[in-house]
Amino acid sequence: MNSRDRVEKLRQLMKENQMDAYIIPSFDAHQSEYVAEHWKGRQWLSGFTGSAGTVVITLEDAGLWTDGRYYIQAEKQLEGSGIKLFRMMDPGVPFYSEWLANVLNEGNIVGFDGNVFSTTMVKRMEADLKAKQITLKIDQDLIGELWEDRPEIPKEPLFTHDVNYAGKSRVEKLNEVRQEMKNKGANYYILTSLDDIAWLLNIRGNDVPNSPVVIANVIVAEHTCYLFIDSYKVPASVKEELEAEGIELKANHEIQPFLESLSGNDAVMLDSTRTNIRLYNGINSEAKKIESPNITTDLKAIKNDVEIKNLKACEIKDGLAMVKFIKWLKGSVAKEEITEIAAEEKLEHFRNEQEGFVGPSFDTIAGYKEHAAMMHYKANKETQHTLKDEGLFLIDSGGQYYDGTTDITRTLVLGKLTDEQKRDYTLVLKGFIALSAVKFLYGATGSHLDILARQPIWQYGIDYKCGTGHGVGFFLNVHEGPQSIRNDSNNVTLEKGMIITNEPGIYLEGKHGIRIENMMLVVEDEKTEFGQFMKFEAITYCPIDLAGIDKEMLTKSEKEWLNNYHQEVYTKLAPHLNEEERVWLREETKEI
Repeated sequence: MNSRDRVEKLRQLMKENQMDAYIIPSFDAHQSEYVAEHWKGRQWLSGFTGSAGTVVITLEDAGLWTDGRYYIQAEKQLEGSGIKLFRMMDPGVPFYSEWLANVLNEGNIVGFDGNVFSTTMVKRMEADLKAKQITLKIDQDLIGELWEDRPEIPKEPLFTHDVNYAGKSRVEKLNEVRQEMKNKGANYYILTSLDDIAWLLNIRGNDVPNSPVVIANVIVAEHTCYLFIDSYKVPASVKEELEAEGIELKANHEIQPFLESLSGNDAVMLDSTRTNIRLYNGINSEAKKIESPNITTDLKAIKNDVEIKNLKACEIKDGLAMVKFIKWLKGSVAKEEITEIAAEEKLEHFRNEQEGFVGPSFDTIAGYKEHAAMMHYKANKETQHTLKDEGLFLIDSGGQYYDGTTDITRTLVLGKLTDEQKRDYTLVLKGFIALSAVKFLYGATGSHLDILARQPIWQYGIDYKCGTGHGVGFFLNVHEGPQSIRNDSNNVTLEKGMIITNEPGIYLEGKHGIRIENMMLVVEDEKTEFGQFMKFEAITYCPIDLAGIDKEMLTKSEKEWLNNYHQEVYTKLAPHLNEEERVWLREETKEI
């Protein structure tokens, strides 16, 4: 059954349930960015495999809303499905609930599974559809009824993350949370986002590919922390450890009765952007609701000294894997057949040799030539390229280690380049250096700094339709908020101890894609009578391919930055390499 057939079967089910539209998002019941196979209903229905997007099906129309990372990919994957692509970052493109308000009739019914929609999103839809008195029906999972061989919810056991890695015990973290609850006047705090739960309780799991989280819910009370989780997922030794520290285990299905049992004397704190509407509606109507961003989001964003020390050591290991991979690739591409998937697997092999490696932190993007223009390209056996000793190869990858999470992109020169490729490579590098080298006054946000990375690229009338940087978790999600660097209204101050990526790019459909990415640590610089100045410290250690650079386009200060960075890369990595590898790395990091 193809996507078009599935859409038609969904329409029949919609008619049977008196629905005029049905919405399928990318999320699970915890509003996760990356989800277990069980929740990939949007992908199953539409054929679009990107991590972000929402499909809306009406009785006559169908649309997919996704962001700039996936425009090229979505166009290809939606072919023949009857689903139209809405480029949601382009000017004038309506949000999907605004579109529904235009195409539906007064009094129509829109359905969706309320378990996978946040409270905030549902409130927005209600506002957009109110004028036409369109009703929302949130209690039916029609995809679940259609998807006969739907994968089960994962049943992997959880494990603890040692405080020697985490830097703070779960008791310390719970005390910090309870203090903030007290400040807000709450005696209960609902936590449903999986990475926040994993961070708070120093637990990890294997329930979501590439993200070491466990499917569960948490309610923090004044003296007890309730962990709602299926009992078979908790080994006896871990259960004993958790209970000894005031954490009471309950079955996952018990959270709804728990919320219903609250009284008018209770005040419940929750993040409406991360709490699904079914849980929100399940809270006793007499209890007070305090809607506020997750306490844990800000706490985990600022890495403690132990985490920072561990992460820097982790980045050295990851840099060694990258160096071994690049040396192998450049030395082998003209001698043997190497496909995009073979390159991806070889890099994972080198990472797997490093101590503490658990697995990739996301699906590797290994794109040769025009494939790299798809920002989140995923190679497959049917359409992958074989690499040759010419052109550009982009590889964006990362690792999950017990002592950190990594994310790095390098665009590698495999042979002769066109003048356009070399120009674009250098423009990306200039934007990358501008952001890497910035000194800024405390109080600045990522939206203030984003223009630095884009300016050299804008000078040539080019842009990239995505953000420039994102936060990174610690042995957690590779994308972590609240900080980011993007040209929007993000108002989160960049604080000392935050980790953020720097990844400008140029993507020309049908031609090439170029991205250079490092992870950076926010640190303090000098303090003057004008205030505290801040800067970034690069903590990714891997050479940037000199063969792609038009040196005439670089300023003296840009060359100095690159030379200093490469000297640090060599200093950090050389002691861990053999003589042949050191000689190779010395050449790759030579001064220009």
